[in-house]
Formats: sequence, C-alpha cells, structure tokens
Amino acid sequence: MTILTEGTRGYAFLVSEANGMYRSRQEVTVTVPANSTIVPGTIMGKITTGGKFIAQLAAASDGSEDPAGLLLVPQTNTTGSAIDVVATIVARDAEVVKTEITYDPAANAAAILAADAALAALGIIVR
Repeated sequence: MTILTEGTRGYAFLVSEANGMYRSRQEVTVTVPANSTIVPGTIMGKITTGGKFIAQLAAASDGSEDPAGLLLVPQTNTTGSAIDVVATIVARDAEVVKTEITYDPAANAAAILAADAALAALGIIVR
C-alpha cells in the first residue's frame, strides 16, 4: 500500500481574520527562489527597494528581515531561476496557529519571539 504524506495546506494556519471583504489580506509580488516552494504560513518580509516580498530572513538587511505578513497559499517554482508571482498574504487583523507558522530556518528562540512580536504589531496574533 502506498503511503501518502499530506503537506501544509493553504489557510491551515488561520484561526480567524477580520470581518469584511478580505480586510486581513493583501495581494503582493512574491519572489520565489529557483526550484523551491514557499509553504502557507511562511513569514514574509518586504524588500525596501522594489517592494517585493520574500521569505523573511532575520539576518537580512534589505527590509526583508522585518515580518510583513504570512503567505496564504503555496507558491512553487520549478525553474532554474527565481521568479516573481502575484500572491496573497495575511497582512493584518488575524489570529494564527503558532505550530503552523514557518519561521526563518536560522531563527533561535529569541528570533521567534521577536517575529511573533512584529506580527502582533501588525495585528496578527500568534496563538
């Protein structure tokens, strides 16, 4: 029998979001690295120059070190170079499940607390 493994689903990290017509969400340009997938619930940072979003890296110094939202649905790139796609992020006024959030792989406990605090400042409460 074949064993199937289910990956992270879009929206799985959301507990609740603001009332109204998608008030918590924002459509942005996301840069997806070559041959990779950015999973739902990944903390996204906004690059100051150009305004594109990438997966947040605390050690960066281009603006993307500051959490700016959470990716709503997966974005996959199967090409050999980075691509830009239009995607939706949760940018404000929401509650999310901590265990479903994807933090910077290099983040230690202090960096995770700092990311949670930065999300809280946006109105995104990590539970």
